[in-house]
Amino acid sequence: MEMILSIGIVAYNEERFLPSLLYDLEKQSYSHKLIEILLIDSCSSDRTRLIMEEFKNKNKDFYSIQVLENTKGIQASGWNIAINNFTGDVLARIDAHAKLDSEYSKKIIEGIQSGESVMGGIRQSIAEKNTRWSAVLLQVENSLFGSSINTSRHSEVKKYVKTMFHAAYKRNVLDEVGLFNEDLLRTEDNEYHYRIRKAGYRLCYDPQIISFQYMRSSFGDMLKQKFGNGLWIGKTLKVCPECISLYHLVPGLFVVAIIVTSIMCCFGMWYLSALMWIMYGIFALGNTIFSAVSNKVFPEAMIMPFLFLLLHISYGVGTLWGLVGLK
Repeated sequence: MEMILSIGIVAYNEERFLPSLLYDLEKQSYSHKLIEILLIDSCSSDRTRLIMEEFKNKNKDFYSIQVLENTKGIQASGWNIAINNFTGDVLARIDAHAKLDSEYSKKIIEGIQSGESVMGGIRQSIAEKNTRWSAVLLQVENSLFGSSINTSRHSEVKKYVKTMFHAAYKRNVLDEVGLFNEDLLRTEDNEYHYRIRKAGYRLCYDPQIISFQYMRSSFGDMLKQKFGNGLWIGKTLKVCPECISLYHLVPGLFVVAIIVTSIMCCFGMWYLSALMWIMYGIFALGNTIFSAVSNKVFPEAMIMPFLFLLLHISYGVGTLWGLVGLK
């Protein structure tokens, strides 16, 4: 049976990257007559809305193209607009700062038609700019030590997972679970997927479903992103601890360990501090060497251990900040 796939894209000031993503939609191998596109603008101040309108006027072979306005300006409210307006059998959530493999839509539908209720796939990070420094930052982001040990980002094995990137949901799942929590600005997908699992549905990860996310092109932006991610992990812990996995808490615990062992050093008890930093150095250096061997070696890559440290501290401080309720 033919199924209509609705693809929702929420965008804010994405004039640089949105055209590339829309081009990826034009290149989808799944029949365009069975693809509905919902383009949701979050009150952008650049050409994002105009690009959406031009795409709608240019492409007449899709099942439907809607251009909608997200007046609240946050991701969760944008996704809720998509839920309230899509007319297809399946709704896929796609970040605007991303790219899609041409087989993405086809693989999603194949998974749903095989009996799954929620499908998603591998998340591959790509650099915004083609520079040596961006290549180093990309290695940091893609490293297990620098980004995440969550296997749903990089595993080559099909499995059921707790959360996933660019997930697609059957209509009955959305009807039962409802809307996204608009009080959460960064962890709305974790909380939503928790509710999906609680309702008895499973999230099927298939590495053949491929999409990409642009990583930040400057280290300062990466630090801000990690701090924000950690901040909302801390805030979410207070309202839905079940939504958070243990690996989300590691940076926060690391910052606590730095504080505690530093205080202990003041009283002459330096052994735990030395052990912690030796172990951290081994992991950081090991990941740097692995990345250097697996990718092109740049002189800049030698500072990767320090980049790891700053990112972990930024994320961890954000988590603690979110936990204690500071704004």
